[in-house]
Amino acid sequence: MSAIRFVNVTKQFPGAPRPSVNDCSLDVEPGSFVVLLGPSGCGKTTLLKMVNRLYEPTSGEIQINDQDIRDMDVIALRRQIGYVIQQVGLFPHMTVAKNVAVVPGLLGWSREKTEPRIDELLNLIELPPEEYRERYPSQLSGGQQQRVGLARALAGDPEVLLMDEPFGAIDAITRASLQTEMLRLQRKLKKTILFVTHDVEEALHLADKIVVMQMGRIVQYDTPLNIIMRPANTFVRDLIGADDMVRQLSLLRVETAMEPLPADFQQNGHPMVTTTDDLRQALSLLLRTGHPSLVVTEGDAPVGIITLDRIGHTARMGSPV
Repeated sequence: MSAIRFVNVTKQFPGAPRPSVNDCSLDVEPGSFVVLLGPSGCGKTTLLKMVNRLYEPTSGEIQINDQDIRDMDVIALRRQIGYVIQQVGLFPHMTVAKNVAVVPGLLGWSREKTEPRIDELLNLIELPPEEYRERYPSQLSGGQQQRVGLARALAGDPEVLLMDEPFGAIDAITRASLQTEMLRLQRKLKKTILFVTHDVEEALHLADKIVVMQMGRIVQYDTPLNIIMRPANTFVRDLIGADDMVRQLSLLRVETAMEPLPADFQQNGHPMVTTTDDLRQALSLLLRTGHPSLVVTEGDAPVGIITLDRIGHTARMGSPV
């Protein structure tokens, strides 16, 4: 079963010379992090906004958990989908706690259920409730505001989270920190996330799969590794800079290229990297230590290995053919 399914979806705005979204079909698996990537005007935000019916498709069908969203009450639909945007949209006259409590209030949660949920989410996004509960948005940095916006989107425990350029207005250092935080949260929560960006590095770093869009159409839908290794056409190759192998190694997570643990695996002092470290870091550690392989961990548990041959193969496959 797909968490979100697009079936031949088209959106034609009145007076526009061509459809903003043109006959798009794809399945988003439950618990996956899917990034919509492409230049301005390619249709990625329009496609996202049709999921919670901020826009209605001109033709085609969108399903959530195999149910046509047109058969669902639009208010009920939106309350079960988290939505995070670039402008954050926190209510300036409300405290952090009250901002996070908005959706539980709309869902009719009791105070006894809502209050612990606020504290749970503030701890989850690493804004201690005893320090941040009673602050107002104006008393927060841009990165902290975006964290509260994420907590508010998660407050009703939605299965689906829509994120429209959420880190686009934040400085580079804070943005990198939020991306790392996003990966940590996704590993813990396993939400189905549809995330819009025009930033190639962000897409490659965050995504389980990437939807590359051009002029309203989907031109490739695949894993970051496969998009780098086998770009569908010249547009995709140029967009992601597939010819720059060193840069690509710094953008791909170790988990995208790791191999399963051997059946006879014994750690025996192997150097370790995490699933979210990048391949360039792994390469550096391999060369520095002289080990033939690294153990890849998630939390404290070994989940795979990465070898020099595997990284070299990835780099070669990502080079021009």
